[in-house]
Amino acid sequence: MRLNPFDTGKIKVGTTGGRGGMGKAGGLGCGTIIIAAIGYFAFGLDPMQTAATVEGMQQGQQQQSAPQGEDEAAICNSNQYAQESCAALTSLNETWQQRFEEAGFGNEFRQPTLRFATAQQFRTGCGTGSVGMGPFYCPADETMYIDVAFYDQLAQMAGDGGDFARLYVVAHEYAHHVQTITGVSDQIRSLQAQNPRMQNQLSVRMELHADCYAGVWAGRNRNLIERGDFEEGMNAAAAIGDDTLTQGRVGPESFTHGTSQQRMEALRLGMESADDNRCDAAYLRA
Repeated sequence: MRLNPFDTGKIKVGTTGGRGGMGKAGGLGCGTIIIAAIGYFAFGLDPMQTAATVEGMQQGQQQQSAPQGEDEAAICNSNQYAQESCAALTSLNETWQQRFEEAGFGNEFRQPTLRFATAQQFRTGCGTGSVGMGPFYCPADETMYIDVAFYDQLAQMAGDGGDFARLYVVAHEYAHHVQTITGVSDQIRSLQAQNPRMQNQLSVRMELHADCYAGVWAGRNRNLIERGDFEEGMNAAAAIGDDTLTQGRVGPESFTHGTSQQRMEALRLGMESADDNRCDAAYLRA
């Protein structure tokens, strides 16, 4: 995907060294929400490992801390992966702000913060984060946390080192930010409390919705799509399906992100339609 790695625009970027880190549902046509999920959103890990990590995060103290004295330009240009992530963030900000304006909620749009993990453990608004968790979004501080080393791991899993697979990661986490500022996340917590037995099943819907929204971003920027990008996205989506990651060690009732086939279908729907309403209809509406 052709993004200018030096055109990072006005974005919020930081690192997680010693220091961690449309308001109404329906603003983008979300309709009746039928989902529930946990208090943070990871890109895709072994559900058995994720469950233990979630418990630790939920027990952590809810707090936020702002970056101080950090040079965003230096951070974004520190390596190729950081450049790509920052450029993707700029494009995502522009794309979703425009979509909010089209929906008549432009004044309610707000940008998330992107932070790169530079320590084994770091504080976030959702508790203690760890590089072993993979990329994740924390609604409490509206921040996307990314360990760029995960990109190499993803390339090995997908058998593909293309840039679009990495951009898909950023777009997926950004989609969770959109879900937060549209009010979907608040409804998720409410429904989770009402029906905890459905937490995993409904979490899958939430994650597939985020995959679809990631595809919408790509679909609304077709001029930047290069030959092979679609295949790179499909390979990445297939690699991080719950069934592929767990290799039969857990049953479907324990899945939290969806099967490889489901994730590919969600990303495909978003890319081909470039319409967030199609995503809402497929994964959120009753």
